[in-house]
Amino acid sequence: MATLYIIGTPIGNLGDISFRAVETLKAADLVACEDTRRTLKLLSHLGIRVKMLSCRSQNEQFAAEKVIAALDQGQTVAYASDAGTPALSDPGAVLARLAAGAGHQVIPIPGPSAFASLVSVAGGFDKTVVFEGFLSPKPGRRRSRLRELLAMDAACVLYESPFRILKLLEDIVEIDSSRYVCVGREMTKLHEEYIRGSAAEILAHFVQKNEQIGEFSVFISGNKLN
Repeated sequence: MATLYIIGTPIGNLGDISFRAVETLKAADLVACEDTRRTLKLLSHLGIRVKMLSCRSQNEQFAAEKVIAALDQGQTVAYASDAGTPALSDPGAVLARLAAGAGHQVIPIPGPSAFASLVSVAGGFDKTVVFEGFLSPKPGRRRSRLRELLAMDAACVLYESPFRILKLLEDIVEIDSSRYVCVGREMTKLHEEYIRGSAAEILAHFVQKNEQIGEFSVFISGNKLN
């Protein structure tokens, strides 16, 4: 029985990688990753040279078979998505399930997560937080799911691109303009910022800003008074 390590990697600032993650990557016989180019930059920064294998959402089943073959040979394998923790709006779940099903250990190496990072600074008082990730880009499906989420007695965290963030905020305002929202932009990076207020206030802020750049994480409280 060999071991597959699922590694959380920085979402922006490379200094956020853990000592344990570095040591695990150094000791790995093979590093499977969502994008070899992105992970190569991280490995080069850390001074690590190791065999790599592409394992992205489009080929995860096929790549998992190669990873399991390496594990069957007794090799230690590490998996990293582009940024953050695998399987949270990133590939990794299929690989973890198949490797475990093949009788190998699947061990997490905890690390950065945009979801956990945003919740920690959002200032929400909700006991329950639902992670939804990216909503459908189709307006009808997006609004329908958003209504379901806002009807729950829980906060939720969404991810959104700079191309659709205004549309998402407009939809939230349409459903409940007074709902408490915290938006994290470019988290852990040079120009990171956190905007807090009612959905209407957040939308007004970004409309006035006019140009939306970077990656967005959105916390929506389940309680209007939060």
